[in-house]
Amino acid sequence: MAANGVQHAFAPVLAAHNTMASGADRAQKEQAHQFLEQFQKSDEAWTMTLSMLEANNVDAAAKLFAATTLKGKIVYDLHQLPRETLPKLRETIIRNLVTFHAGPKPIRLQLCVCLANLAIQMTEWKDVLPLVLATLGTDGSTLPCVLDFLRVLPEEVTHGRKIALTETELQMRTAELIEDNAQEALNLLVQYAQSSPAAPQNPQLFNCITSWMREVPTEDIIKSPLLAVTFDALSAPEPFEAAVECVCALIAETRDVDETTQTILVLYPKVQDLRPKLAQAAAEEDTETYKGISRIFAEAGEAWCLLIARLPDQFRGLVEAILESAALDKERDAISQTFKFWYDLKQYLTLEKYTPARHQFADIYSKLVDIMIGHLEYPKPESGDEKDLFEGDREQEEKFREFRHQMGDVLKDCCEVMSVTECLQKPYNLIQAWVQTYASQAGPNHVPEWQKLEAPLFAVRAMGRMVSPDESVMLPQLIPLMVQIPDHPKVRFQAVMALGRYTEWTAQHPETLQPQLDFIMGAFEHGSKDVIRAAALSFKFFCNDCASSLVGFIEPLQQFYTKYLNVLPVSSQEEITDGVASVVTKVPLEQLYPTLKLYCDPVLQSIVALANEAKDEVAQKLLADKINLLTIYVEVVKPRVPVGQEHPAVKYCQEIFPILGNIVAHFTKSVPVLERVCRCWRYMVLSYRTAMRPLLPSLATQLVQGFEASRQGCFLWATASIVREFSAGAEEFDASLTNDVFQFYEQQAKTFLRILSDLPPEDLPDMIEDFFRLAGEMAMYYPTESISSPLMETILLAACSSLTLLKEEPIIATLHFLRDLLGYGRNLSPSSSFDHSRHEVPEQIQTRVKQLVAAAGIQLVQRIMTGMMYSFPEGSFPDASGVLLDLFELMPEQVAGWVQQTVGMLPQGSITSQESERFLNNIRQRIQTGDIRMIRTILQDFTTSYRRRNVAPREGLGRLEASRFRFSG
Repeated sequence: MAANGVQHAFAPVLAAHNTMASGADRAQKEQAHQFLEQFQKSDEAWTMTLSMLEANNVDAAAKLFAATTLKGKIVYDLHQLPRETLPKLRETIIRNLVTFHAGPKPIRLQLCVCLANLAIQMTEWKDVLPLVLATLGTDGSTLPCVLDFLRVLPEEVTHGRKIALTETELQMRTAELIEDNAQEALNLLVQYAQSSPAAPQNPQLFNCITSWMREVPTEDIIKSPLLAVTFDALSAPEPFEAAVECVCALIAETRDVDETTQTILVLYPKVQDLRPKLAQAAAEEDTETYKGISRIFAEAGEAWCLLIARLPDQFRGLVEAILESAALDKERDAISQTFKFWYDLKQYLTLEKYTPARHQFADIYSKLVDIMIGHLEYPKPESGDEKDLFEGDREQEEKFREFRHQMGDVLKDCCEVMSVTECLQKPYNLIQAWVQTYASQAGPNHVPEWQKLEAPLFAVRAMGRMVSPDESVMLPQLIPLMVQIPDHPKVRFQAVMALGRYTEWTAQHPETLQPQLDFIMGAFEHGSKDVIRAAALSFKFFCNDCASSLVGFIEPLQQFYTKYLNVLPVSSQEEITDGVASVVTKVPLEQLYPTLKLYCDPVLQSIVALANEAKDEVAQKLLADKINLLTIYVEVVKPRVPVGQEHPAVKYCQEIFPILGNIVAHFTKSVPVLERVCRCWRYMVLSYRTAMRPLLPSLATQLVQGFEASRQGCFLWATASIVREFSAGAEEFDASLTNDVFQFYEQQAKTFLRILSDLPPEDLPDMIEDFFRLAGEMAMYYPTESISSPLMETILLAACSSLTLLKEEPIIATLHFLRDLLGYGRNLSPSSSFDHSRHEVPEQIQTRVKQLVAAAGIQLVQRIMTGMMYSFPEGSFPDASGVLLDLFELMPEQVAGWVQQTVGMLPQGSITSQESERFLNNIRQRIQTGDIRMIRTILQDFTTSYRRRNVAPREGLGRLEASRFRFSG
């Protein structure tokens, strides 16, 4: 009856677990998930998990859940058990290990993790290893349990910060469990390895060796029989994977080559002896073995890279082995493992100190170029279908594309070790060879063996960044060859992209510009969309870098631009606009205004036409994209205009401003349109700065009215640019504008606060981010006005409300604002990007900041600590703890009291009174000793530990839930 009662008790848990694994609907699964989450943190979970493990009618999946839950209870909730019951818990876990000695393995492993975490926290248990060996190590059937325990113990101790022990306790326990047992563990593994013929074939043995690798001196492992056992296991299929991991871990321990030279001299011959296995695995198409042996060579190369550079003769064999692993890898399964080695070795070889080694390895890097270009070739489909080169294998296609760019990086490494000229010679020779062999057979729709032409073109493109603009040997031969290649879509694409990489060279060799530009511009008529996109990108680069040579062709360029602009995809429209804008910038100042009109008026006409027709989201998105083209001109065309002279670009901005204002008034609900107009206005201010003064009143009015009408944060984003550019310390600062700018900001702030009062923060994450970035700019550039403003109290409360969000960007923006504000509570102000000197903060501003903190501090502390314990994304932790530190530095005693109040409001049972007292005492001690900065670490450790233990839902926190923000201004 009692057993049935226990089973009846965990029946709801089983039902919820079965629901999670079933085809139930989403609502039912969410309900089951919530129930199980609450169960895992409950006191009842202790008895129920053990009952589930020992029950006969519970399936393996549910028992694994029980074992996992028990692990969580031991790690986070051991304080729920009386100390005197821990020996009984230990016996129960060991008993269950005996039950599951033969598996399932995941359950056995979780139980070993349970036992290891109990051992860490049960500090009175001094004979951990002897007891485990005495209870589980005497019977051969339970030896797998001992091996699993030996494997997980060092791992769990290493991650012991998640356990509620102090640093001192954890250090002492680490010494007792690991350091004092390291030699004993090594002896046990040696004994086991020699105990039977089956033992050296057991992957568990090698998992254990790997786990203890950092705890046992490397030379002790090297001198033991385990070294030979591990390398022998590389010849057996069952332990192979674990043995590879073990050898790689052993090699990693020798990265400090000066400290481990003798160990390396023992390991190196054994690693070299593996080389025949590489060719054998390649011949037998044994992918897993090939990848494993290749990995060992690559790991050895990375670890011993410094020695290779110092002693190139002795270690050349290893470099050749890594080269061979790249060469034989027909399926490209293992080649990526070598990429980091080639980069690391290049880093050493390009130092003057290792010039002799660089000369010795030049031939290897030369062969590496050949190998990489060979791997760059597209496959030839067996079906002969050129439209599907990977025969439907999309994963393989994506992998190939990714590898191509990584192999391109390796080619760049080769350029640095060899000369660029030698590297370029290789693809040039391959292109020449193709021309001699196949060019005569090529026709309009037939390019034989195009893969052999496309791969070297990709290589030329990849090397582009490494080639100096004054290269005079290969490029004068390559460029004329490339503009004559036959018209296959992939070959044309690669040639167009490659030419775009050499535009800086072309700028210094303008005699080559015309044929290249003809080739690029001709590609705009190509049937392949990819080729057209490549042409647009290359056209941009040619215009950017060769603008001085093209400025004499303003009208033909404009005709070309107008012809193709509206037929290109949006990204290509932006690229060619960027290109022609670079040429417009080179026009003499007196011709700039008419030239800008020549290029921009057709775009403006398209915008007006689209605005008249844009009724749906698709049309409005097209309108937004067209507006962005105007912004590109504003962003790129930034002439130097003498003071007092009319600014031609601002003159054009004055013409288009009313049109943009009308668009904002008409499209108050279209976020893409509003964002693009605000972006355009923002760049007007950033590009032309104080020259925009004549437009400032109109712009401020538009931003205020637009924000009120649309409630979109992009208007705040544009406002911030005015705050920065028209502030003290900016170029040509006008003090008479200070009050106008501040009133403009206050209007925006009041609108924002009204919106936040009407709607919950989770509906406004982007606007909150934009506002607090703006508020931070105001604190930085207008500190006296913004901090003294009566609005600041309300803005601080708005910040508290905003910290309830779950999204990282608005949280970080809010925290940055708080840090900027609190910085003015100290003697020296934070510095701005305009003014790197730090000024003394006036006494009244310091006092004002402290008054603000006194009024809102308790809410701030509660929100930030709650966020760190429950809801903040990980990326916001440094700034959150930084705000708390700033508060402590301003008012230590008061803030300590607020922290104590916050801890006192935590849900009952989520923290013990001893932990709470220890945390608060640590803070008090730091305040007394004046070591305030250490409080940040104490806070981070406490909140992290709390969060780990109470993986709480995002809401339902009782009294710690934030109240709704209200503003009646």
